[in-house]
Amino acid sequence: MIDSKLIAEIKRLKQKKNAIILVHNYQPAEIFKIADFIGDSLELSRKAAQSGAPLILFCGVRFMAETAKLLSPDSRVIMPEPKAGCELADEATSKDLRNKKKALGDVVTVTYVNTTAEVKAESDICCTSANAVRVVKTLPRGSRVLFVPDKNLAAYVAQKTNYEIIPWPGSCYVHACFTAFDVRRARRKHPGAVVISHPESPPDVLAASDYVASTGGMLKLAKECDEIVLGTDAGMCARIQYEYPGKKCYPLKPDALCRNMKRTTLGKAMRALKDETGEVTVPQGIAEKARAAIERMMAVN
Repeated sequence: MIDSKLIAEIKRLKQKKNAIILVHNYQPAEIFKIADFIGDSLELSRKAAQSGAPLILFCGVRFMAETAKLLSPDSRVIMPEPKAGCELADEATSKDLRNKKKALGDVVTVTYVNTTAEVKAESDICCTSANAVRVVKTLPRGSRVLFVPDKNLAAYVAQKTNYEIIPWPGSCYVHACFTAFDVRRARRKHPGAVVISHPESPPDVLAASDYVASTGGMLKLAKECDEIVLGTDAGMCARIQYEYPGKKCYPLKPDALCRNMKRTTLGKAMRALKDETGEVTVPQGIAEKARAAIERMMAVN
């Protein structure tokens, strides 16, 4: 079935089943065409909480679909590709987190949403790359903060706040591959471009960039810039150009791609909607605790 027919069938099924389709910014460009809403983790969390739809087709990776389920417990959440995980999320387990908290003693655990529901359930509050600094600044002064699981985002938060940040030693392989040399090379190649990097990137990359932003922030900044270089998943340029056709956008590294994000296809989306397969569930005991940590984050905004 060609793309136009697949898209038409997906939209027909969506209407028939009263479903909503949420799509992350890193998804393949073809998936944007079926979206009710495209956004970053924080924006998608808000939409999930507000949707009220009986069925949510979540085009992203598993931890995001889990978050949608936590915030919309009465909705069924399905994924086109339920095996699409996140290697950063896999770097922290609930058992390891419990042991770390016990070893450290009096700490506040701030957990990035790029984690499993089990890890969120062991946390005091969650954050996204868009609100991590804001979340930490709401904590009592003098708090020791265990920041899980991304060390580069932790370093960025430490720089922007006066809190003691204890980083978990994890990183996103897509963003960790960037170097300050990549930024200098991009400036030579595109001297008029503004460089915007994701806060999961190493500190020297952020220091060499013009702006630091989540993918949602990148989209907002792109509106004001004629030419941009993005230090994030290379597919984000397709997202920028989908929103702003003709915008000059270049990836910091063309081969910096999240493999799991790219596993979604129109065919998989159609089959998931048709058969309502790939359902994401979270055990009740875990869901209650994880939801509390996410709702504390949502209250900050």
